[in-house]
Amino acid sequence: MAVAFLSAQRSKDPNSQVGACITNSENKIVGIGYNGMPNGCKDSELPWGRAEDWLDSKYPYGCKIYVALFPCNECAKVIIQTGIREVVYYSDKYHKKPTMVASKKLLNLAGVTYRQYIPKKRQITIDFTSIDPDVHPTSNKEILNGL
Repeated sequence: MAVAFLSAQRSKDPNSQVGACITNSENKIVGIGYNGMPNGCKDSELPWGRAEDWLDSKYPYGCKIYVALFPCNECAKVIIQTGIREVVYYSDKYHKKPTMVASKKLLNLAGVTYRQYIPKKRQITIDFTSIDPDVHPTSNKEILNGL
């Protein structure tokens, strides 16, 4: 779930930043994303279908998706079409909206299970110094000047 929350930070959506993390049956991450695609990405460069070589495939059939917010009906359609079998969400704050009611109905009809994620901790802190305490942040100006 933490990876989904970190992914959400990349979203430029002014109303809602939602991240997602897709894991396979071994709980290995096979994909991450957020609401909003970077400009310039071509479908031919990011094929989301089954490739002949399994290692090149990004097909998430049978996978689990972790999301910060319960998926809307449009996202639920994509989840169903891709073959994802389980949705693990953190918040369902829009559960009374018709689009969310429709989302649950779609997921139920398709046999996609969903459950709320209950965190063991309220916060996760990223300590960059844990990798190398001797690395000191530099400004972009220093980097550009070759320091």
